[in-house]
Amino acid sequence: MTMNEVHESTEFLPEHAPRLDWAKLAPEAYKAMIRLDTATRQGVEPTLLNLVKIRASQINHCAFCLDMHSKDALAAGESAERIIQLNAWTESRHFYTAKEIAAIELTEAITVLTDGFVPDEVYAKAASEFDETELARLIVAIATINTWNRFGVSTRLVPGRYTPDS
Repeated sequence: MTMNEVHESTEFLPEHAPRLDWAKLAPEAYKAMIRLDTATRQGVEPTLLNLVKIRASQINHCAFCLDMHSKDALAAGESAERIIQLNAWTESRHFYTAKEIAAIELTEAITVLTDGFVPDEVYAKAASEFDETELARLIVAIATINTWNRFGVSTRLVPGRYTPDS
């Protein structure tokens, strides 16, 4: 029996329902988020942006965003191995470049503000890997995915139906 056959014969639990359709109920805010998201794609390398979006979504437990950004990354040619290892990157550093590790560390520091401010050493490491313009754009990208995550988890967006454009 193949894995597909196992999955086809398995009765999974039902999907939860979303709490509300925030995009429909707050269309101007949604449109502003789309514009902000479009702006974050300017000047941040796509592979790096996908890693940042996935890592922030892991930390924030946003299943909808994890589904979307993992599929986007795979469609863009990212390896399943690097996506799988991202949640344990501290033990899997050899899967990533120094620049990617700096971005992942900065993503964690900005995402988990309950631990305090972004540590100077994390910021300095990112500043050594990115020029000021790149760093500013990376910070905007991290803040943007964190905002998307908060919409996703608060409204309980349902994962699993997203299909990448490519």
